[in-house]
Amino acid sequence: MQAHQKKMIRILLLISVLIHSTLGQKLSEAPSQKWLTLNGERPLVIARGGFSGLFPESSSFANQMAQTLSLPDTVLFCNLQLTKDGIGICLSDIRLDNSTNIATVYPKGQKTYDVNGKQVDGWFAVDYTIDQLFNNVSLTQGILSRPSLFDLQSPISAVEDVTGIKPAQFWLNVQYDSFNTQHNHSPASYVQKAIRLMGINYLSSPEIGFLKSMAGKVNKAKTKLVFQFLGADEIEPTSKKKYSLLLQDLASIKSFASGILVPKEYIWPVQANKYLGTPTTLVSDAHKQGLEVYASGFANDLVASYNYSYDPTNEYIQFVDNSAFSVDGVLTDFPPTASEAIGCFANKKNVSKPIKGKALIITKDGASGIYPGSTDLAYQQAVDDGADIIDCSVQMSKDGVAFCLDTADLVGDTTAMTTFMSRSTTVPEIQPKAGVFSFDLTWSEIQTLKPQIASVYQDFQRNPAYKNAGKFTSLPEFLDLAKTKAVSGVLINIQNAAYLASKKGLDIVGAVTTALSNATFDKQSTQQVLIQSDDTSVLSKFMNVPTYKRVLSIEDKIGDAPKQPVQEIKKFADAVAISRASIIQINEYFTTALTNVVGEFQKANISVYVYVLKNEYITLAFDYFSDPIVEIATFVEGAGVDGIITEYPGTASKYMKSPCTNTDKPEYNILPAQAGSLLSLVPREAQPPAETPLPPLQVSDVVDPPLPPVANITDAAPSTVNGAEAPGSSALANVASVSLSMVSIIVLALIFSIGH
Repeated sequence: MQAHQKKMIRILLLISVLIHSTLGQKLSEAPSQKWLTLNGERPLVIARGGFSGLFPESSSFANQMAQTLSLPDTVLFCNLQLTKDGIGICLSDIRLDNSTNIATVYPKGQKTYDVNGKQVDGWFAVDYTIDQLFNNVSLTQGILSRPSLFDLQSPISAVEDVTGIKPAQFWLNVQYDSFNTQHNHSPASYVQKAIRLMGINYLSSPEIGFLKSMAGKVNKAKTKLVFQFLGADEIEPTSKKKYSLLLQDLASIKSFASGILVPKEYIWPVQANKYLGTPTTLVSDAHKQGLEVYASGFANDLVASYNYSYDPTNEYIQFVDNSAFSVDGVLTDFPPTASEAIGCFANKKNVSKPIKGKALIITKDGASGIYPGSTDLAYQQAVDDGADIIDCSVQMSKDGVAFCLDTADLVGDTTAMTTFMSRSTTVPEIQPKAGVFSFDLTWSEIQTLKPQIASVYQDFQRNPAYKNAGKFTSLPEFLDLAKTKAVSGVLINIQNAAYLASKKGLDIVGAVTTALSNATFDKQSTQQVLIQSDDTSVLSKFMNVPTYKRVLSIEDKIGDAPKQPVQEIKKFADAVAISRASIIQINEYFTTALTNVVGEFQKANISVYVYVLKNEYITLAFDYFSDPIVEIATFVEGAGVDGIITEYPGTASKYMKSPCTNTDKPEYNILPAQAGSLLSLVPREAQPPAETPLPPLQVSDVVDPPLPPVANITDAAPSTVNGAEAPGSSALANVASVSLSMVSIIVLALIFSIGH
């Protein structure tokens, strides 16, 4: 017990540090229009086991942080298990080995029990006293994709531990009444005693018999009884009916309960293709019966419907602000994100304009998280989503047509590999992998290809129904779209200028200059023009147009920006685009430090744009709560960047327009992550080894040789590679994001040659 007491003291001290760093989170509720909930009030955020998306469920970490980082009326949710001596503890899974180290502590304790008609193997609370569990067993994270560094740092929490921190509201869920009764325990007797000693605002169970037995034993004005629905085909123990059948008789449920807790799929079904189906009438039907409806199953780190574009706030909004109905509460593993969605974005909150001085929203190939990048659809979506600057990374066709695409290698962003596999070559000046390059195909050949949407990883597909939608956009078409849509500005990214000039006889700088002039962008200042390149010699070609803003892309990760290279950059550029890792350093998915890179550039009056922000939780540090909004807040408010380059401009626009970022008294305050604060809660001996510091920026990283003259090349044969290399940027080569590995390309090439 003494070891655990010391551990708890250390934990509470560390939590107090983090709580202090987040002061101002709980703010007075701003007046808002009526919600479509049963009582017209704001939907509740219900924290399943506290902040269980980050910390082990119902640990002191999880419960304290849920209170600190969520809306002030957030409900703490405890799944009740009873120990051998009748003490209530909080854990969702009846098998303790899924959320604790009990299998190691009591290796011979595994049992097989009948749990509501199913044979279940594991370690069960009913076999151990509270002293055996509390003194020897520690909590672990039950979901492997979540942080494991907080494992074994907290003992199991008794119900009294959770209510002892005085949550605004407390919810006790009794899921295994029949099982406990079979083992000579009475959850009903436990609850009656608990209600007298501690406040229970909500009492739920999936067993009708239990709720009916409690109907005359609780003060319904103080404790609401809620019937929990399990899977549609599961059998309710009292009635022996499927839950799907019970759902058809809401009037009978109203006779013993004031609300229902249902899996979110009961309300918004997700089809087999992972797009949303038609909503059911469950919420409106229940509200007509006077039943409140609470939806369960929310977590930021579960791949949900493609309709949400990997932004978890979109899912919450779908349930609480869809113009037809609102659930009365959401049960979630990530209460800060639910608080953010309800407090900042839902119910007409996201309608104000961004305040002056907010960071620019700059696209990466348009809204490339939703449609294939650099297509007309991606650009239109970006405009609709509120992007300030839409971008075109210019590539050149063999016959000199400038068009927009992320890289010169067509393999990743088009269907080129299936059509032009025989034209695959290796160009070491551009990338180490083989590819099919735009400068080896004519524009008419390129137009026969289909765009192809990118994906972060195989399990994180983006909008597959539109995987090959849209059409490629030439540079003049892109500029015409920008003028027609009246966006704030354009960013033109110029790549591989030296190679194209010396080896392909293509003048990409001239093509861009001419296109901008023909579109009169050089003769106006209404729409901003950003010229970006990793080559200072390219940027120097645009110094004669004072309205253009030049952006140096620094592709190396840097840890510092000394004065000398910064001053050298200032000769060529007005801004820099730098990677996320150069601003906030990350080790094993934990942030560790905020560098001084942004400040050093801004001191020299050089704007800083950070790239590339994505929504997929697998790309986010744990400090961002698997929530892309928190990462945006961290770079904008925490690091103070001047712009963010993102594949999901809609998510950034939602944050920028939110009253939580541009009013004095927001309903909820979206706070930036404090680099290193989350990792500081982990004992030093359990922290990952420190990584090698990133190198500082050097002058040699900045200055590039002059561009070579454009060669007079008349040979129209497909590109071949010789040993000589054209002068190139000293920055790292832009490595294409390809879907086929080098091995795959070689194998395909061999198959092709055999077939011919």
